[in-house]
Amino acid sequence: MTKPPQIKIKLNLFDKIIEALGYITLIVFWLMTIVSFCSLPESIPLHYNAIGEADSYSQKTSIFLLPIIGTLLFTILTIINKSPENFNYNIKITEENALKQYIIATKMIRLLKVIVVAVFLMINYQTIQIAKENTSGLGIWFLPLVLSMIFIPVGYYTFKSYQLKK
Repeated sequence: MTKPPQIKIKLNLFDKIIEALGYITLIVFWLMTIVSFCSLPESIPLHYNAIGEADSYSQKTSIFLLPIIGTLLFTILTIINKSPENFNYNIKITEENALKQYIIATKMIRLLKVIVVAVFLMINYQTIQIAKENTSGLGIWFLPLVLSMIFIPVGYYTFKSYQLKK
């Protein structure tokens, strides 16, 4: 079995902007969480059901769970994205198509990093608002929005990958 070629991907302006947006979102996420911590009540929502209602509560230190998980996922995806030759592709990677396929795949991962952190940030923001009694839940719109934010880019980049197969 032939090993896929290893190619260093150069970031274009769009890639650099998305990468910077990811780091900025992560910083804002942490700052929001830290600044809000002291003003939270002792018990805050920990889990939500499918329609966005809080169905489990925990102590206020649990507000740091999502920033920690988000940072870990962001870091893991950043490391993984440095080796697109190890990704699982739906098409055979050859010397001729490797660069274009790698560019598409790394763009998708880069965008998903931002989306994951943004989703976690939105959940934490809403958790803070619920804890402070400024709102009652995530809202019924939350789950469809999150699923759209994830599956639309994945579908788009998968479609682009198949287009380049020709």
